[in-house]
Amino acid sequence: MPLSRDFVETVKKQANHSKAFRLGMLKDAASAFMTGEPGTGRDVLRDYVKATIGFEELARRLDMTSSSLKRMLGPKGNPSSNNLASIMGVLQDHEGVTLCVVTERQAEPRKFETA
Repeated sequence: MPLSRDFVETVKKQANHSKAFRLGMLKDAASAFMTGEPGTGRDVLRDYVKATIGFEELARRLDMTSSSLKRMLGPKGNPSSNNLASIMGVLQDHEGVTLCVVTERQAEPRKFETA
């Protein structure tokens, strides 16, 4: 289900005013991919891109088309690990941060999505 224009504008407004909010979105996206929730990861990345750098600028920096990026991060998208790493690299550069992985012991085994 597509997000309403009001929701997208609200996210964009919050992203414009809060670096912590933007970083939270990036961390949430990375965490979703690392914990076997690629759909959630794509959703959050798509919202982050819309609210910040935009698909045109991201595409320019990656030497790709914006339509390819929109498909990759869309509901049925399936970006390769190389493309996902490139996207995350540009977004980290855009924010001036480096994300890192912290390990935690899990309470019970996770169930993973299947493609």
